Amino acid sequence: MRKNNHTVVKEFILHGLFGNDEVETGLFTLFLIIYILTLVGNIATITLVWSDPRLHKPMYIFLCNLSFIEIWYTTSTVPNMLFGMLSKNKVISFTGCFLQFYFFFSLGTTECFILAIMGYDRYLAICHPLRYNVLMNSRICSNLAVTCWISAFLWTAVPVILIEQLPFCGPNEINHFLCDPGPLLELSCLKSYGIEMMYSVCNSLILLSTFAFSFISYGFIIKTILRIPSSSGRRKAFSTCASHLMVVIIFFGCAMSMNMRPSGNHPADLDKVVIVFYTLVTPLLNPIIYTLRNKEIWNAMKKIMLSH
Repeated sequence: MRKNNHTVVKEFILHGLFGNDEVETGLFTLFLIIYILTLVGNIATITLVWSDPRLHKPMYIFLCNLSFIEIWYTTSTVPNMLFGMLSKNKVISFTGCFLQFYFFFSLGTTECFILAIMGYDRYLAICHPLRYNVLMNSRICSNLAVTCWISAFLWTAVPVILIEQLPFCGPNEINHFLCDPGPLLELSCLKSYGIEMMYSVCNSLILLSTFAFSFISYGFIIKTILRIPSSSGRRKAFSTCASHLMVVIIFFGCAMSMNMRPSGNHPADLDKVVIVFYTLVTPLLNPIIYTLRNKEIWNAMKKIMLSH
């Protein structure tokens, strides 16, 4: 990303989570523990899947992609936030700020795509079980995963580059703990409503389309489950997708509450708390939710523990 010739600002000052050093120092240990547990949980999920041949199925391949996303999604912001909690120098370079912005939103967009594809995978498994191995084989699974990654990173590049090219003449203080597009657009010397509208449309389009795709998939899934005659069959079918549905609701609920609100002034502290939830807490919850409700994951874990 090349800086515009009119750019004067060379770095930004992040106010942090609450702008209170004593409060942030007290929260440092808690957030560090959550971050470490997030890394351990998601790395363990990937390790379990790849170490057990019985888990080499599309559902778990997509789960590995989701865990890999969560590792880097939280890493794109949390280490810098933790460093800022202990340091009085909360400065981030111009390039570093926009790189954080790019990776944070690219990974978030990738997660939207992966969650939608995971819903489609469950739709095929439950609604078309006899054709599942043909409709979702390993080649199709790999192609879908790669397409999600490439599409997300290409999609996000356009609005990020356009915002980066705006002139920033000062002030350079961001009332946030990360480089969020809202505060960045406010700091620009040139108010470009076209770029703001384009960014808003890009965000809304991704969120609405992927959520609608997931919603439609689960509409067909629930309809099929209700037609199963035995209660044990219904429970078994629903248990295979309940974890994913829970993750979808949490992730899209937080993302939409932040990115699809009416324009206007919003409490900055509330925005920060919501972003902390889906950048720090949600990545921790995902491996817990999938592990606690999945017998195959539990069996793979027991197998590794017994072998040692």
